[in-house]
Amino acid sequence: MQLNTVIFDIDGLLIDSEPLWQEAAAEVFEAYNIKLTNEQYISTTGLRTKEYVQWWFGVYKIDDDEISKAEEKIIEVVLKKIKNKPIILPGVSYIFDFFYKKNFKIGLATSSPQALIDLVIELLQLEKYVSATASAEDLEFGKPNPQVYLNCAEKLNASPFECICFEDSFNGMIAAKAARMKCVVVPHHAQLKEERWGAADLKLSSLQNFGELLFNLVNG
Repeated sequence: MQLNTVIFDIDGLLIDSEPLWQEAAAEVFEAYNIKLTNEQYISTTGLRTKEYVQWWFGVYKIDDDEISKAEEKIIEVVLKKIKNKPIILPGVSYIFDFFYKKNFKIGLATSSPQALIDLVIELLQLEKYVSATASAEDLEFGKPNPQVYLNCAEKLNASPFECICFEDSFNGMIAAKAARMKCVVVPHHAQLKEERWGAADLKLSSLQNFGELLFNLVNG
């Protein structure tokens, strides 16, 4: 089956928001006397904010009643940070134009809340490209569960077998493959050589490196 739909993750792929999420979490966690190492933070990258907070509050024995408060505060802080300092990653305009010219249906599927999706569409001026979005915020399970990708494909009226996804996280890659979609990973440069990306259909160092030859390779 030929590809006709592309679905993009957001955090760490389109915008360099992971450091901002880390900053926001550190600021909020400080009130609970939680200080994570960089390695600890990376170990839960790709989880939804709720899951991330739940995990570390469990580790540090913080009352469950505080989870939703901390989650809301982290999201509030990170939205402000992204709005004030949006760092668009290389190749974003190029990759959207590439698929737009091919008349692909284009969607966004993320673990982040809808408010962040809407903000990114506005900041990156993606209104003319994006036909559907899906957030895992209120789903029973987030990535690596494939549901957010399946929901996005359904909104685009596309079969999973017609979809190619772009991801930067391991959980995202597993979600896309579990949805039976093609997956191109663009990991953070520090993780680029890790063997775990072997499950992807293609690995790139930048969105700018994707072109007609690689598209034909994945679409073959």
